[in-house]
Amino acid sequence: MKKILLSLLVTVVFAVPAFSQMRDTSMKEHKEGYGQKMEMGNMDNMGDMMDMCIAHADRMGLTEEQIKKMKPIHRDMQKKQAQFKADLKIAEIDLMDIMDEKDFDLEKASSQVKKIETIKTAHHLDMLTDMKEMRAILTDDQFKKMKKMMPMKMGMKKPAKKMMRK
Repeated sequence: MKKILLSLLVTVVFAVPAFSQMRDTSMKEHKEGYGQKMEMGNMDNMGDMMDMCIAHADRMGLTEEQIKKMKPIHRDMQKKQAQFKADLKIAEIDLMDIMDEKDFDLEKASSQVKKIETIKTAHHLDMLTDMKEMRAILTDDQFKKMKKMMPMKMGMKKPAKKMMRK
């Protein structure tokens, strides 16, 4: 129990400077950084995939019926993403409020850290569910085309070596 509390305390101590730096920086600036992408597990790329599918429907060979099925899923994902960002930001601000005091309540801080992780986990699971639903709409050939297009959308000049072998 002492080890858990100590590790939580160390985590919180190192999180305070990061959160205080975040106050004056927009989420968009953080989004571009290495840490944010790794933390999100590339779930932000889900929206990119959906945007790309709809924008390049002709290139991918999507039918009107497929596009009609994708658009509501895409809108729902955009709403979930906006809600997630808001909920996460509020939870992080609440954590900063708890930690403002010199002798802050460790139990409250711990509870808030767990709440933040719960928000992230729920969002990731939602995105995975939506991703599965979207991919079910695509044919195998369309999925392959989408995979080939994604590295180019993400700023790479060539498809990844892993994809070139296939």
